[in-house]
Amino acid sequence: MKFKELKIWQESHQLTLEIYKLTKLFPKSEVYGISSQIQRSSSSVPANIVEGYNRKGSKEFIQFLYQARGSLSETEYFIILSTDLGYIEPTKSNELLSRYESLSKMLSAFISYIKKSS
Repeated sequence: MKFKELKIWQESHQLTLEIYKLTKLFPKSEVYGISSQIQRSSSSVPANIVEGYNRKGSKEFIQFLYQARGSLSETEYFIILSTDLGYIEPTKSNELLSRYESLSKMLSAFISYIKKSS
């Protein structure tokens, strides 16, 4: 199996693409501020999944999955902040937050699965 076949990677990658599209609409003054931070945190989720997947041993993989979950939480905060600042429409924000919450549950379930399998 390749990392691209993991549902958690697929969903986190799609969410990262959406974040990049959204941040193109943020004010230019945020290029080095929130835009950059939310892009980094969102892309860190699939990146950590890939890096952990390609490490040897489930213990290392789990550690990277925890890092992915931390980046996911950071991204959720930046979505809330961006919404409160008026950069993201509330309906879009609610949709994204719901998808990130779902991804968080998927990550937790996957971590449990890996722990039980090892």
